[in-house]
Amino acid sequence: MAPLASEPVLSFGVIILAAGQSRRMGRPKLLLSWGETSVLGHLVAQWRSLGAKQITAVCAPADEAMKTEMDRIGFAVQQRIINPAPGRGMFSSIQSAALWPEWSQDLTHWVIVLGDQPQLRSETLQALIRFSVTRPLKVCQPRYAGHRQHPVVLPRQVFARLALSTAADLNEFLGSCEGDYCDLDDPGLDLDIDRPEDYQKALGLAGLGDSKG
Repeated sequence: MAPLASEPVLSFGVIILAAGQSRRMGRPKLLLSWGETSVLGHLVAQWRSLGAKQITAVCAPADEAMKTEMDRIGFAVQQRIINPAPGRGMFSSIQSAALWPEWSQDLTHWVIVLGDQPQLRSETLQALIRFSVTRPLKVCQPRYAGHRQHPVVLPRQVFARLALSTAADLNEFLGSCEGDYCDLDDPGLDLDIDRPEDYQKALGLAGLGDSKG
C-alpha cells in the first residue's frame, strides 16, 4: 500500500498509543493475536507499508509483557516512548510523545494511532494520508456516518503545541485547531476493541475469523 513514486507524500511519524491498562478487555489489547502476529505487530507493519518515516509506541514504564512483545517483533528500543504517568489517561501519552526529543527533524506531520483499531483497512489509512497531503496545515481526521474518528493527522505547528497544552483531553485540544474531515466508508472506523466481543467483531471485519490468542 505504499504511495506511488509520482504522488505527493507526507513525511510523517506515527505514534501508537500502547500505555493503556485494557481493564474492560481483561488482557492487553495490543498483545492480542492478529493474523500471524499481535495487534502491535500488525500496526507496526501496516504503518511501515504506508510509508511512515518514523514509528514509535508510547508505553507504560514497567510493562514487561509489552517490552517482551516489542523485543519479539524487533521494535527498536530507541523508538519506544515512556509515559511516566499512564494513569492520567490517553492525553498524557500523547503529550509524552510531543515532548519526546528524538523525532526526526524532517517530519512534517504526526499520526496519532489508537492501539485498538487493527481492523482499519490499509486503503482507509492511505486515503486519509492522501487527504492530508492536500490540506497540509490542517488537522485531518476520518469521518464515518457523520462522526469524527481516529487516527488523527497533525501538522508540525499543531503537534508542537501539544506539549504545553492545558487541555483536559485530545478532543478539547482539537477543538482549538483548524481541522478537516475525510468521509470514508469503512465500518471499522466506528469500532474500538474495548471488550472481548469487540475483538471478535474486529476479527470478522478484517476477515480473520475467530482467534484463540
